[in-house]
Amino acid sequence: MTEITIVKHDGEYRGFECHGHSGYADEGEDIVCAAISVLTINTINSIDHFLDDEISVTTDEKKGDMQCYFLGGISDEAKLLMDSLVLGLNSIESRYGSRYIKVESEEV
Repeated sequence: MTEITIVKHDGEYRGFECHGHSGYADEGEDIVCAAISVLTINTINSIDHFLDDEISVTTDEKKGDMQCYFLGGISDEAKLLMDSLVLGLNSIESRYGSRYIKVESEEV
């Protein structure tokens, strides 16, 4: 299962963490894992390419781990990208179930 934590402070996004592989299908055939990867990587790339928000990203592909944190304040545009990420991830969880993906928020 892929566990995704959306990290917030005082209701404002601070970042997100993804841990584990979904286990929906074999490697290379796993559409749940592919969808999660597309959403998370595109969000990171969009923030990095289009915005001035500073982020820190760490990954471990073998473990299926990814962390992305904002290093300062967060722009309105980055909030929209994060809202879109959360919408997409929640849609995957609704469609495929918490056996493969679990999305939760954590207030720090």
